Amino acid sequence: MASATALTRSSEGGRDDTQLRWSRGWSLTARILAVNMFAVLMLAGGIIYLDSFRERMLERRAEEAGVAADLMAAAVSERMLQAPNRLAPMLERFGKTTDARLRIYDRQGARVLDSWALTGPTFTLRDPNAEPLRKDVARFLDRLIEGAVGARQFARFAEPTPDIRSAWPEAETALAGKSVATAIRFAPDRTIVITAAAPLADGSVLHMTIDARDVTRGVRDERLTLFVIFLGVLLLSLLLSSFLARTIVRPLRRLAIAAQRVRLGRAREVTIPRFQKRRDEIGALSRTLSDMTAALRARIDATEAFAADVAHEIKNPLASLRSAVDAMGNVKDPELSARLLTVVRDDVQRIDRLISDISDASRLDAELSRVRFERIDLGVMLATLMSIYETQPATAGVTLAFARPQFGSAVVNGDGSRLAQVARNLIDNAISFSPSGGLVQVTVARVGERVLMRVDDDGPGLPAEGINRIFERFYSERPEGEAFGKHSGLGLAIAKAIVEAHDGTIAAENRIERDEVKGARFTVSLPATQ
Repeated sequence: MASATALTRSSEGGRDDTQLRWSRGWSLTARILAVNMFAVLMLAGGIIYLDSFRERMLERRAEEAGVAADLMAAAVSERMLQAPNRLAPMLERFGKTTDARLRIYDRQGARVLDSWALTGPTFTLRDPNAEPLRKDVARFLDRLIEGAVGARQFARFAEPTPDIRSAWPEAETALAGKSVATAIRFAPDRTIVITAAAPLADGSVLHMTIDARDVTRGVRDERLTLFVIFLGVLLLSLLLSSFLARTIVRPLRRLAIAAQRVRLGRAREVTIPRFQKRRDEIGALSRTLSDMTAALRARIDATEAFAADVAHEIKNPLASLRSAVDAMGNVKDPELSARLLTVVRDDVQRIDRLISDISDASRLDAELSRVRFERIDLGVMLATLMSIYETQPATAGVTLAFARPQFGSAVVNGDGSRLAQVARNLIDNAISFSPSGGLVQVTVARVGERVLMRVDDDGPGLPAEGINRIFERFYSERPEGEAFGKHSGLGLAIAKAIVEAHDGTIAAENRIERDEVKGARFTVSLPATQ
């Protein structure tokens, strides 16, 4: 399967370019399935443990058969010496007790006694060709599993013809080594047969054959139980994988497709799923992406509007400049030429001022996104700024008053140069609107968890229809008598952008005293810090 780490345009003609091409790799669905399958495979590994358990059981049974054969050989050897005529009844009793086939081979290797001749068969080795199909399936699965886990393979068991000692390697080994020897074999129906041989005192050999069908049956029952559990866990893992894929992978794919369409420039026709009912991380991601897309749309709209406003604002001085330049070629009067030249200079200065302010406004967001905020004491910053204003001739005739706050009480996190720019814009604006002899009051105070900076002037106040537009780009309401084009109308818009980048707010209102407008008031509110 493929991963959604790479989203690209479709290169096939005629296809929707919002389709996604998944790069090679493991998708989230495949990883979920792999994690769930790991637990299932661990359970399947129990088959290997079960086979090793079978091996230990067989070894234990072989040891037990060897011990039993050794004990019976000792008893038979003693009976041979004391009462040889009582040997057959003893062999018959031992055969019935152990459900084994006991045989004695003399020193020449011929069989002299067989317990089955006395008791009848104590177990039956079945013909696999005469058994039902399910037994064939069981034997096939036995071979398959044993081959998969590399189980030890045993020799095939068959009754020898003729039945002599040399047909049993373990009997020859026991006689030669004077000790017990055992062997494990498979009957034709895959029943496990264990044989043990022990030497007798007169040089003959006792041979014992045991049917270990119970081991085969027990292992098969355990394998069946394990297989049923394996199927149940496998089904549960698949259901869980499907559930996780449906609740995780599919929503993420929908979000990826929507994000791809936004990237391809279709933001307006794309609705990012919000998954309102989900209270998990995917729900939070969907809502964040939706909000981010809405903010992107707003930013695109703002950029388009800004471009249109810039074009409009630059066209005005350019039109005036073109008219003045065209007229200068036809004017012979030196006085009129001087006036036209003054217009040209003013328009050039206006265009230069517009370009500078537009450049500052366009760089503002990028600069604020990179700047590292520091602790700024607005009281100290404004005190320094006010001392600079007192020495400037632009403030002649206007009194500046500053209410200094307690040291350390008006601390905020921010960019000092940009906050100083906000203060300068507001103070310059207040000075320009204040009449000669007027008062501009600047105050800073902490109120709860906010730091408030307020600038009051004694000017004519804000027009009722302009209060709501005062922070719009290129909107300008200048005092009567001020020359046209001295301001670009971006100062307050820039101030608002800076304040909002500091998680603050800026508001404008008229100062009303006894139902009379006494001036304008600008208030900046910023989150305080300790």
